This record gives sequence, C-alpha cells and structure tokens, in this order.
Amino acid sequence: MDEKFGKLLKERLQKEEILLAPGAHDVLTAKIIEQTGHEAVYLTGYGNVASMLGYPDAGLATFSEMVERCRNMVNAVNIPVIADADTGYGNAINVVRTTREYEKAGIAVMQLEDQVAPKKCGHMLGREVISMEEMTGKIKAACDTRHSQDNMLIMARTDARTNHGLEEALARGKAYEEAGADILFIESLESEEEMRKATHSFNVPVLANMLEHGRSPLLSTKQLQEIGYDLVIFCVASTYATAKAMFDLMEELKTKGTTKDFLEAGRMIPFEKFNKLIGLPEIRRIESEYKTGRNIDQNV
Repeated sequence: MDEKFGKLLKERLQKEEILLAPGAHDVLTAKIIEQTGHEAVYLTGYGNVASMLGYPDAGLATFSEMVERCRNMVNAVNIPVIADADTGYGNAINVVRTTREYEKAGIAVMQLEDQVAPKKCGHMLGREVISMEEMTGKIKAACDTRHSQDNMLIMARTDARTNHGLEEALARGKAYEEAGADILFIESLESEEEMRKATHSFNVPVLANMLEHGRSPLLSTKQLQEIGYDLVIFCVASTYATAKAMFDLMEELKTKGTTKDFLEAGRMIPFEKFNKLIGLPEIRRIESEYKTGRNIDQNV
C-alpha cells in the first residue's frame, strides 16, 4: 500500500474541524461510508462481532478473525480505517503481534483498551480494568513495534470512568499519553462537563464515542467540536440502522409475501445502483481488457 494513512490522519487531526469517522460493522458499510463522502471509517468491534458471529461484544472475536476483517476493509476503501483491537488480545507480548498484523493490514489507527479480558462494550456495566502500569506497558510495546507513525497511530482507551471515577480516568489518560499514545479515548463520560474536562486535559487529540442510548450524552459533531474534541465515532449507528431496516423488511415479507411495496417505497437500493456500489463496472472493465471470457456483453 502506497498511502501512508497514519500520516494523513495525523495531519488531518491538526485541523480545527473535528473529524467524523462513522462506524462500520462490515465491508459493505465501509464502502457506503466512503462513497457518501466521509474522510475515515471506524471498524467497530461491537458491530463486527454482531455481524460476524451474531454475539454481543464480550471478548468473543479472536485476533485472527479481527485481522481478517481489518484487511478486507482496508482493501475495499481508499480512506483511513481506524480499527478496534480490544485489549490487544492478551498481554504486551500479544500486543506486539497484534501491532505487527494490524500495521501490515494497512490500519491507520489501532485502538487498545485497558479492560480486563474478556472485555465488554464500553457502555455496558460490569467492566473491569487492568492496572495502569500494565496498560502503559502495552502502549509502549505497540509504539516500539510499529514501523512508524506514518504507517499507524496508536489510540489508547480507558474504561476506568464508570467504576473508578473521572479523576482516575483522566490520570490514566495522562499516563497513556506519556507512554506514547497518539490519540486518547476516555470512554463513557457521563456529562458535557466531564467531556469538556477530558478534552482540556491532554496535549494529543481526544476522541468522542457517540453510542445511541449509551452512557454519554448524544451530541452533534458541531457540539463536540465546541467542547474540544478532535475526532468522533458514531460506532454502531450503522449496525442499529441495518438491524431495524432488516426487521422491517422481513416482517413485511412475512406478512405480504412480496417485497414489491418495500421496493416501490424506495426502501431498497436498486439492482444497478448496488452493482455499481460493489464495483461491478471495474470487474467488467478488467474482463474486457484481459479477455477473460468470450462475447462479454458490457450491458449485462
């Protein structure tokens, strides 16, 4: 890969305007995010576990499964991919391998969190955190392992706020910054006042996580920028919207025995538009250029 997405993202985060990176639970969603003009995409662990396994975000996805999802998403889009790496899939030794593989996959930002394994979604109760010292070791291992910031940035997340309070979360954030983290993610802040305090406590970019019906206030990108955030993810909005649309479709199909009304109401993407979205015209171009078949009809 020629693009240095880590470098591009670091430069983008220096701008005054907040960077919005919608969450994607699969590659198709990532392609839609890119084609609607977004500058980056967030590979959500929560959404990918749901999409890939049909399970909740409870540490059930394996390292190899998530690396494959990373690789597929990077190959499908030409915008930076920010990827959830959970706890690094083990201790600092495991983090070394995770860092190597995420960097080789082309990830622009790798996110590591300080939860005890098996981890949980950052807005669920019952989360536990490892010691600050162990987490700083993981961050240092990641920073020392990657080839350079041009390839991949390291984002450190703390889940300490819910059980240990804001001051502990901020203290961890400062320690993680000093350990080399390029971006900080203070999870599950519970008010705008706490958010403002977090954004003014560090010298590196800070990320906001907007999860519908989560523990944090659901704010707009404009509001988050005013508070001082540099980057925002709407981590599972696409997952929830997809699930709702699928329920609506399947209930209507069960009731009416046809998708005709759904289609005519504009609630389904047309065949031709979908084929364009997933790159069929490029496949047809390659077929024509390299003569992979006889009598290829470019209109089919």
